[in-house]
Amino acid sequence: MNFDPFAVGVAVLLTFYTILGASMAYFVQKSGKRFIIAGKRLPLFVVGTMLFAQALDANSTLGAAAGVQAGGFWVGFAFPLGLALCLFITGKWFAEPLNRMNLMTLGDFYFRRYNNKVEVPVVLIMAISFIILVAGNLAGCAWIVKSVFEIPYIGGLFVITAILLIYTVSGGLFSSAATDVVQLYPAILAFVLAPIFLVATLGWDFFAAAIPEGYADLSGLTSIESGALINWAGILALAFGDIVALDFMERVFAAKDERTAKYACYYGGAMTIIAGLGATILGLMAFALYPDLADPRDTLIGLAKNDLPFIIGLFILAGVLGAGLSTANGGALAVSAVFGRNIFHRNILLPYERRKAAKLGKSVDDLNLDWHELDRKLLNYARLMLIPVFAAAWALAIVRPEPGVLLVLAFDVVFAGCLAPLVYGLFWPKANVTGALASVIVGSGLRLLLYLGIPPVEPGLDTLIPPIVSFVLMFVVSSATYKTDVPKHNVITEIPNDEMVARGYA
Repeated sequence: MNFDPFAVGVAVLLTFYTILGASMAYFVQKSGKRFIIAGKRLPLFVVGTMLFAQALDANSTLGAAAGVQAGGFWVGFAFPLGLALCLFITGKWFAEPLNRMNLMTLGDFYFRRYNNKVEVPVVLIMAISFIILVAGNLAGCAWIVKSVFEIPYIGGLFVITAILLIYTVSGGLFSSAATDVVQLYPAILAFVLAPIFLVATLGWDFFAAAIPEGYADLSGLTSIESGALINWAGILALAFGDIVALDFMERVFAAKDERTAKYACYYGGAMTIIAGLGATILGLMAFALYPDLADPRDTLIGLAKNDLPFIIGLFILAGVLGAGLSTANGGALAVSAVFGRNIFHRNILLPYERRKAAKLGKSVDDLNLDWHELDRKLLNYARLMLIPVFAAAWALAIVRPEPGVLLVLAFDVVFAGCLAPLVYGLFWPKANVTGALASVIVGSGLRLLLYLGIPPVEPGLDTLIPPIVSFVLMFVVSSATYKTDVPKHNVITEIPNDEMVARGYA
């Protein structure tokens, strides 16, 4: 058996990530809040790194390099560009007010600003979309493991899922924070150095001669024939749809204060542009080095293993793996948190406790339920929910192992129906429950119909039409009903204490 230094290096790093992530169980301290948002105490550098890790994942890096092969620079760069724009937009308008509200999950906003009739459908839509996101990252990481260790794809999927389950169940968001810091900076350095090394070694003319016509110019943004409509749809879906991304917002909520949350978004966006640009340029260079590449997903893997110095190639593979693990960790954790807190605790357990108290002629508060105990129970709920979440994502990664495609699909759904209630809820006092429900149901329902081709529309418009309809409908319905369905805009400035949050009242 031949010695493969890449296989050894990746195996060592995966083992290190697993041990480091699992060791973060110490910091959870039997607290659901610490498990889900790290106790809301993280500094700027850590939060910014975690946001950058969520963007520089197996979807966006493998998807960027593979997208270039399929349709040119803008097909590939749409992934990191859209995600970076989202972080800049979030930092400018959303991070400060949402962090200030002392939220534990994004579902909490929809409950507090509207009610559980809005909270439940939004949480379910977001959960489904994020299971798709987790599946995309499992697929991307498994593809790297398959290629490096020369094992079947399904074997790589088992390995990646087992690693993720071990350290996500152990340390929650603390695991993501610890592993991101050691994974990402060698990776971003490698993405910057790799194209510089290749140009210095072979010259740009060698690569430029092999790039197909129209693949390196602006036609991907200006010509419908060159795919501009689809590219803009993907960029906008990520730039705006990711504002209602459970994992991004989980990190925003984990920042120690609103100013930290704001500037962490800017930091993460800038780092995403740098790394994403490197991955996309490497995709262009692959035309010269791999003119007959059978599978575009092998672009980065082939470059890392065969054309770059060992240490640069290893850090690219390890960085993509690490970021993919981080994103899958954050996505699965966010889904398990909303299932445990917003569905089970608030909408199943709390009504049960109310009925129990009513039979005794008391209120829930009279039952003397210790809110610290409720926080510990939330930890158990979130950990337990991770099992079905990973099982569903694993199954989807077998059926649809396309990292880039899965990323856009994940955010199309929330872009269509969930963004308008968040934007109006924060910035428009008349936004109410009736308008929010109409926006969510019609926006998401329309996106599903267009996905099925009913009616047939130009590719790209199926992404752009539903959120526009959703925004217009919410404005019209809320304007017509706000006097009878009184809005709760005052909750934006009311900050509940930790006990109210733990009890599920806020």
